Amino acid sequence: MSAAEHVVPAPGIPCWVNLMVGDLRAAQAFYAAVLGWEFRTSSLGSGFLVASVGGRPVAGIGERRPGLAPPSVWTPYFAVRDATLTAARIRERGATLAVGPVALGEGRAGLAADRDGAAFGFWEGPGLAWSVGEESAPARLDLQTRDVFEAAVFYGEVFGWADEPGIDVAYRRDHVLVERDGRPALSLRGGGVQTSAQPQSRPRWLVNFAVDDVERAVATAMGAGGGKPQMASSAWSPDGFSRVLQDPGGGLFTLTQRRT
Repeated sequence: MSAAEHVVPAPGIPCWVNLMVGDLRAAQAFYAAVLGWEFRTSSLGSGFLVASVGGRPVAGIGERRPGLAPPSVWTPYFAVRDATLTAARIRERGATLAVGPVALGEGRAGLAADRDGAAFGFWEGPGLAWSVGEESAPARLDLQTRDVFEAAVFYGEVFGWADEPGIDVAYRRDHVLVERDGRPALSLRGGGVQTSAQPQSRPRWLVNFAVDDVERAVATAMGAGGGKPQMASSAWSPDGFSRVLQDPGGGLFTLTQRRT
């Protein structure tokens, strides 16, 4: 990663998405086939890769230690000004601080779960030029949660949305939309069931990748060792068409039709 690629991400909103897997080579092969990703090693070593499309960063994929990390899950990382303060806010509000803050590369990172169990991370420091909905980055980040407005209060307090310039939180009838400088950054939506036996129904962050042909990408994923979760394999989408898939390591993600 060159110095020219580093930027100071806007605090309070996601600055990256990451997946930790048990088999890094299998994950590379799967996402290269389904989404056309290329990979390069990062400043964190050979066990952590940066995925890109056309030279622009998409996501990170790292290899987890067996038995020392949770199952594969796509996790958004929020940019913060002070990782120590963020960790304290998480604990104060009854959520779980799983890791950190720890020094990592040129910054500090932490991993947590909100009060309903949805995993998220936070990052203090420079990062790659990356923004939801732009270029090759994920098209959307959505929180599937038990109580939309309770979740909005939690994340708003943890990340200081009310104090960050440019961040606007809009409370709609059935969801909450968070924008930065007039551009959607994330949404919070209902439907999460904490006691569900199905992982796709539990509270979690949904990472949505845009493709030109959803059904073709689904077929490619099936052929590359992926699968469809049990029960419904569709998800909410403002574009009217999306599919929930599972990679060979169990990581859930969503494919959305690319806007033309």
